[in-house]
Amino acid sequence: MKVLHIIKSLGRGGAEMLLPETLALHQTQQIEFHYIYFLPWKNQMVAAIEANGGKVMCMPASNNLQLIAKASAIAAYIKQHQIQVVHCHLPWAGIVGRIAGRMAKVPVIYTEHNKWERYHKATYWLNKITFPWQQLVVAVSNDVAESIQKHYKAKQPKISTILNGVNTEKFTRKGTIPANLHIPAGALVIGTVSVFRIQKRLDVWLSVAAALRQIHPHVYFIIVGDGPLREMIHAKAQALGLNDVIHFAGLQEEVRPYFAWMDVFMMASEFEGLPIALLEAMSMGCIPVCTNAGGIGEVVRHQQEGLIVPVQEPMLLVQALDQLIQQWDTTACQFANAARARVEDRFSLTAMVKSLEEVYQAVGKSA
Repeated sequence: MKVLHIIKSLGRGGAEMLLPETLALHQTQQIEFHYIYFLPWKNQMVAAIEANGGKVMCMPASNNLQLIAKASAIAAYIKQHQIQVVHCHLPWAGIVGRIAGRMAKVPVIYTEHNKWERYHKATYWLNKITFPWQQLVVAVSNDVAESIQKHYKAKQPKISTILNGVNTEKFTRKGTIPANLHIPAGALVIGTVSVFRIQKRLDVWLSVAAALRQIHPHVYFIIVGDGPLREMIHAKAQALGLNDVIHFAGLQEEVRPYFAWMDVFMMASEFEGLPIALLEAMSMGCIPVCTNAGGIGEVVRHQQEGLIVPVQEPMLLVQALDQLIQQWDTTACQFANAARARVEDRFSLTAMVKSLEEVYQAVGKSA
């Protein structure tokens, strides 16, 4: 069987990172994987995909209209390489993939990573109009599935929830070499891995950090990532006087050394699908302290694996972290172990890959 993944970029986003991770576990003797992306400057995942036997092609497009115009070229690629199933990720790749699949007369699967309420109007309507042109929709969380059902009433295509997963054998503290971040020995470290976008509320994250630092001066911070709000976030950190206690690691292809430094993984997001970075952090024994955004509440159970605060009140993270630090000696180890156990039990990458392969076989045979 030949499967073609279509995605806007192969940078370091959650959906993008899953592609090489799942490919490494797929039965590549039975399934040949192809990948098309459109933003040539976001190619951090290309090497890892090719190293695992994936065939990657970039069809450069500098905006969404140019991306849609690639439909005929994608259809030609499908026919040339005898692709049997197209698997699209995120709305604009989904839109062009459905058009190309319709032109090439091959079945299309679409993975929805976000809630529909958060899409721009043009994205929302083009996604909705083309939605019937596919055989199956995969939601990464129950919250995402409910959002689709709320906005798209038709019974077809079928919606199936396949939870995001992480390779717990890879994401473990054992054998990981920490980066040299000039953080004092014995300091408690709170971190995150994030794209610098509005919905991640990194400005609020920094406000939480500054407020917590006033209470607990031994706490240090790490932010791994980059994005369009980079200058604003760095300026905010400086204005809050955090420059000496926060390390901006920038965009990193290998994040495990940074997770190894973190004691706590904090997210202040306004909305999420089911964040891969959260699963990776928990797999490495970082204690999650997060807003209850999207699928986060399906992963982290309050007072079991970590702490959760309402999305509408992100500054309550200060209170939650203060509580955690005060009870550190009695609860930290328990939370850390429970966090990893939760991922091992419910968010296995092996189980995710098996479910996807079953979908590919079923959709491919029904075509």
